[in-house]
This record gives sequence, C-alpha cells and structure tokens, in this order.
Amino acid sequence: MKYGNYLAQQQSDFPESWRKHFIDYDTLKTFLKDLMVDTNVRLTTAFAPTHVFQFVPATPQEPTFDQLLSTRLSTVAKLTPQFIRLLDAEVQKFNNFFVAIKDNTKKLVQSTLDSPQADVKQCEQSLRDLLMLERFVFLNFTAVAKALKKHDKWSGLQIREPYLMRTSGMSFVQSTSLMRLKPELLAKLTNAMGAPTAISELLDLPADSKSIANATAELRSIASGDGSLQTKEFEDASSIGPLVELMHETQTVMISLRGPHGTDIIGAVLGCLKKHHCKIADFSLSRLHHDVTFGVLVYLQNRDVDLFGDLVTAAQKWDGTLSFDVQDARLKASKLADASQYALSEAPYARRTKYIATVLNERGLTPEFLSDWLNWLLEKKISVEQMRRLDSHSTLMCVEFRLSVPDTLSPDEMKSELIAISTGHQADVALQPDNVFRRQKRLVVFDMDSTLIQQEVIDEIARATGIEKEVAAITESAMQGEIDFKESLARRVALLEGTPVTALEDVKRSLVFTEGAHYLCRALKSAGFKLAVISGGFMPLAKYVKAELGLDYAFANQLQVSADGKSLTGVTVGPVVDATRKAELLEVIAQAEGIALDQVVAVGDGANDLLMLGKASLGIAFNAKPRVQQQARARINQKSLANILYLMGYSESEAAELQLQI
Repeated sequence: MKYGNYLAQQQSDFPESWRKHFIDYDTLKTFLKDLMVDTNVRLTTAFAPTHVFQFVPATPQEPTFDQLLSTRLSTVAKLTPQFIRLLDAEVQKFNNFFVAIKDNTKKLVQSTLDSPQADVKQCEQSLRDLLMLERFVFLNFTAVAKALKKHDKWSGLQIREPYLMRTSGMSFVQSTSLMRLKPELLAKLTNAMGAPTAISELLDLPADSKSIANATAELRSIASGDGSLQTKEFEDASSIGPLVELMHETQTVMISLRGPHGTDIIGAVLGCLKKHHCKIADFSLSRLHHDVTFGVLVYLQNRDVDLFGDLVTAAQKWDGTLSFDVQDARLKASKLADASQYALSEAPYARRTKYIATVLNERGLTPEFLSDWLNWLLEKKISVEQMRRLDSHSTLMCVEFRLSVPDTLSPDEMKSELIAISTGHQADVALQPDNVFRRQKRLVVFDMDSTLIQQEVIDEIARATGIEKEVAAITESAMQGEIDFKESLARRVALLEGTPVTALEDVKRSLVFTEGAHYLCRALKSAGFKLAVISGGFMPLAKYVKAELGLDYAFANQLQVSADGKSLTGVTVGPVVDATRKAELLEVIAQAEGIALDQVVAVGDGANDLLMLGKASLGIAFNAKPRVQQQARARINQKSLANILYLMGYSESEAAELQLQI
C-alpha cells in the first residue's frame, strides 16, 4: 500500500478535530510530482539507462551539457526552497497541535496515575489517549521523512538528513517525558484488572502477529469470564484485547548505514537501537575492505521518533550514508514470523527454492564469464542473495553464490545450460540445493583410476608386460559401447596371464597421484570424514592408494595368483567391481558407519561411476567423460582434487587450517 493511502486510512481512526492537523502528504507529493519532473541534477539517474551523453555542439533541438545542467540547477534552486517552506508550514502545523494537546493528555494521564480509585475503564481510556498521541506523532514524522525521500529522489539533492536534524529540537521529538508515563499506566491497569501476570507478560511479547493474536485471544477469554479469574474488573474489560493489539501495533523500520569506519558503523547503529529500546528482527552486513554497509530491521515499539535524529547524528559522526524506511509493521512481522517467507538477507519472492552455486576456475574467473553467468541469472529471474569468496589467491578463483530460484526451473534444465555457458570459459558451476546436509557430509567415496591417481592401472600393468596395444584395443571397444565392463575386464585380465606378481610392485612405484589428492584427504580426515576408494582396478594397488592417502576403506577387483604365488592366472576372484557393485559398496559403507546417503559425496570420471555418483547426494564428475559430466550432479574440470573442498563449502583458509590438525 502506498503511504498516502495508508496515512488516509490511519487518519480515519482519529477524532475529526485531529485530522486537519495531520501533515498534508498528498499536497507535498503533488508539488513534487507536478513541478519537479525533469529537474534531477543527478544526471546518471535522471535519464534512461540507454541514454548516452556525448561531446557535441549545441543544436536547437539538443542543449549543450552545461546548458542542460544549468537549467536543472536553476529549477531545483527555485523549487527546493519552495518545497522546504511548504514542508516547514506542515511540520509547524502538526507540532503546534501536538504542543496544544500534549499538556492536556499528560494532565489526564497523571490524574489517572494519582487516583487510588482509578478503575479499569479509566486506566484503559488514559492508555488509549497516550497511545493515540504517540501514534499521531509517528504517522506525521513518517510522512515528513517519506516526502523528503521523494524530494531527494526527484531533485538529486540530499537534504533529508539535515532537515530531520533540524526537527530534533521540536516538541514532538522531545516528548520522552510523556512516553515515560506509559509503563506506569500499564502497571496501573495491571493492578486494576487484578491479573498482574497476564498483563505483565504482554509487555515483553515479541512483535509478531502470532504472539499478539494469541495473547489478545487469551485476554479476551479472561475478560469474558472463560478464564480462571472472574472479577467485576474483568467484566468491565472486554475491550482489553483490542487495546493490546493497539499497544503492540509497532512500526517496522528498515535502517541502513554505510561508511568507511567498519565496526564503528555497526556500533553506532546498535547504540541508537539500545538507547531507544528497539527490538531487532533481522540484520545484514556487507564489507568491502574498510567500507561497511550495515542494515537492520527493527521494531520501534515506542514510536520514538528521536531515534532518527540520533541516527542522523551518528551518520554524520562516522562519515556514513544513512537511509531508512518505515514499513507496514504487521505485514513485515508476519513475513518474518513465517518460515516459509523470507528474512532480510533473502529475496522477497514467493515460490522459490534456495540453491548454492559454486563458481570455479583455477586460472581465474574472468569478467567475460562472470558477465555471462549473471546475464543467465537475470534471464532466468534467479536472485542472488549472498556472495562469498572461497579462494585466497591474488586473482579471483572461486565464489559461492546463494541463489533464490523460481520453482518453475528444473535442476536438469539449469545444469544443461550452465555446462554450455561455463565450458567455453574453462570454468565450472556446481549447483546444489541449499539444505542442512550441504555442509554436513560425513563420507567421501572416490574412484581410483584417473581420479585419485592419474593413470589407469591395467594400462600400466600392460605397459610393464609389453601388451599395451592389445589392452588398449579392448578398452577402446568398451568405451564405444561394443562390450560391457565385465566382458572388457575379463578380456584384459586374461591378457595378463603369466605376468609376474612383482610387476604390480613396479606399477606401484610408477603411480602418480592427482594434484591435490593428499591435501584433500588430509583436510577431510582432519574434519572427521570417513574416506573410501572403490575401484574397477585391482586390490593390491587400491590398498597401496588407501595407505598413501590415509583412507578408511578400499574395494577393487581381486586378481588370482598361481599356486606358487609368483604370477597372475589371468582371471579375477570374487564379485566383479562394476558400476552396480560400486553403488552397492557405497551404500554398504554408509550403513556400516551410520551415515545417511544425504551425507555422502562420490567422485569419479567414468561411465562405470555413474550409479555411484547418482547414489550419493553430491556426485562429482572429475575431469570426466562428456556423458558422465552430463549426467552427474556436479562437475570439476580443473587440475586439483582440492577444489572439491570448495563444493563442500570450505574456504581455502579453512582447508589450510584443517591441514594443521593432522
């Protein structure tokens, strides 16, 4: 609801004799709307975003830049003083009425407080009078602040803060002595009702619609005789419920202070809130080196307009830029109280799902890629709620985005489009639901060949025994889909018949671990993870990798050896570790450790890893085949396995700290 309509609606609750003393917000707004069009001296916001200022000679149709600016400055120089005089008259009118009625209200309230015979009705009426005056002040002060905000927007000047500072000595601001009577009057009402517990609890209610509604219903129940207390005073107190609602009809104010003094900015705002007994609903903080922007959503329960004068003074002291907006208290409170709605740091849109997008490029995230990425977000109407840098390099390498995504977008659709966007920039974008399990993983399962190590072990054995070409031909046939994994494994292993067992020791010495493998595993072990390698390769080498990296489990195919233990027989024994077996083993490990599948990460590169990657809540295709990248939930096409830590929410500094715990 626009404030002019809201103000008119609220005025109808006041006596007729009060209404003509309200700030004439519509007149102020009409003055600005009719006369200050095309006067904005902030030219970058005065013209359409597509407008281009050019260095060209003046023409009859187009004035020169200096003429344009001169015309606007002249118009603003003439109209702004007129607006100030008009606003001054309205403020003086409202302040004069406040002065006239304040003393009478204070006298009546004091009389109620001093009277030993004051009953519930008298206390209630005095409280209503006091609350009405308090409400009158705040509605009018808000009208002044909003009119000044519109002036600043349309003129390009910034006069709101100094103007509000001017009002700090006026009577309607210096009304704290009157407002101090409210707690005394509430205490008097409590005693008159004979229900001190019921009323005193209302004084500290959270300012949300549910709490107020519950308390109001309880009081109405008591007042109607349905409660445990039944007295003559309660029979006279049937209107107490609405009074409680009025008492808690607090204003919600959005305050933002930006400046170069970091923690002082935060302290300045909190100091003002402490002084004026505000209740904090939510806050948000962003920092760029020394510059801090601190935003806070507060409930102003006493409608104490002196808060704004103190905020202006604080902004001036710390060289800050202050902005604030008074909002519809009940609407905002209900949205904050309902978990399905949003908080201050969230995009205020319904039917949304939260995602975390980890954007990564070891060579540096380029402006070209980031621009394409942001344009995609805009096209899809995806809102960015938070950004967090995860790397500590001299060049930006990894950023974590918290996104608010329309429910109409499917994860598969987004993943496919993001692969297309990121591939050309050699970047990766991993999209994950933002839920409690995202940073609560407990088990990570790895493929071995071309994942933890850079080689394929069967190719290394073949190379050591001189049958590399034959094995490579079978491998290619399997990759083309001509034979399945079990058949290709059987054929390749058959070629190893007679190979000395000592060849496996030679292969161990030739293995090259993937960059970042040791770093990643140390960090994860330090953080308490269980780690496993599940490989379609062979157990002797899987055990070696397990020992080198400090893993907890190793599963692979078992090669049969001759009776004398000196050579391979060309067959495997036991279950073949194929795609299905890999997925089964992942689940077996999780069950044995009491870990939910939502807490499992799997990493692999081949088609026989897809079932395993799908079983885990986060399946990562690491430098994988195209088909695997298309089907896995996330992908990393970077050199280092340590980048997996970014997808799990760890910053580079956190990963480094974990290295020190080993």
